[in-house]
Amino acid sequence: MAWELFLWLLAFAAAIALIGFSAYQLICLSDLEFDYINPYDLSSRINAVVVPEFMVQGTLCILFLLTWHWFPFLLMAPITYYHTKLYTSSLSYGFMSSLPLILNQIPVESGPSSTARYMTRKHLIDVTEIFRLLNEEKKYRIIKLAFYCSIFIIVIYRLVTTAVLLLMEDDYRTMESGIF
Repeated sequence: MAWELFLWLLAFAAAIALIGFSAYQLICLSDLEFDYINPYDLSSRINAVVVPEFMVQGTLCILFLLTWHWFPFLLMAPITYYHTKLYTSSLSYGFMSSLPLILNQIPVESGPSSTARYMTRKHLIDVTEIFRLLNEEKKYRIIKLAFYCSIFIIVIYRLVTTAVLLLMEDDYRTMESGIF
């Protein structure tokens, strides 16, 4: 039972991290809306935390699967699939097809068009498109923040339940042993 308490403590830390990642992205988007930050800084800040957010969320989902906690796993599985699909679609064209575009700013003739390339990298914020997509990005981040808050509530409930049951079990063993 102690391993389950450790699981929920780990899930608690991961849920706080996910809420922090989403809140940070939402604050950065609000700063851009009020012109406190330029689009390049915004995109570099948000793009730096997108992949770690995906990794924490995917790890938490896999952890729930491996420990047979079906409700949190089934709750997180669709968004994990969505994140995986967003991330792998950006890698489907491969690094070599966009290498000339990255290094020399030369358009790739045989690779995907620049529009298709940006469409497949939807998990990243594009500097040139951010003002057009600002409201959509904010709504997307608000929905993710609400989802992560619901996960946080579930994790807190299970953490407290597990801790109380563990303490009650220890008290029962102490009473049976006749020490007190």
